Amino acid sequence: MEEKIMATQLHHPDLNGISVVGMLRAVADPVRLRVVELLRDGPERTCSWLAEEVQIPLPTMSHHLKTLREAGVTLSRKEGTTRWTGLRTEELEAHFPGFVEQLVQLARAEHKRETQQREG
Repeated sequence: MEEKIMATQLHHPDLNGISVVGMLRAVADPVRLRVVELLRDGPERTCSWLAEEVQIPLPTMSHHLKTLREAGVTLSRKEGTTRWTGLRTEELEAHFPGFVEQLVQLARAEHKRETQQREG
């Protein structure tokens, strides 16, 4: 018999309450900007996957994901004990055309620059 896992939605700001300034403040941190880049091309990701990818402690990543969710940049949902996070791409594009793609391009450029500096 297949066990059904309950998914729980977390609180997210209403689209009318999201501002570009608030989203820009949220992604002004290099870790959060990198998270946006990682979420853009992939499926929803877990906090632990993102923390490992960015190489930061899990509690720190959890804080960054909360900041992005509260700013309206991401959507998160609980499934059992796992929290999944994805970009709010379609909704944001409807209200702020081009914003997500521009943000991702900037994130990729920044990541490339940082990588080149480290490899120096």
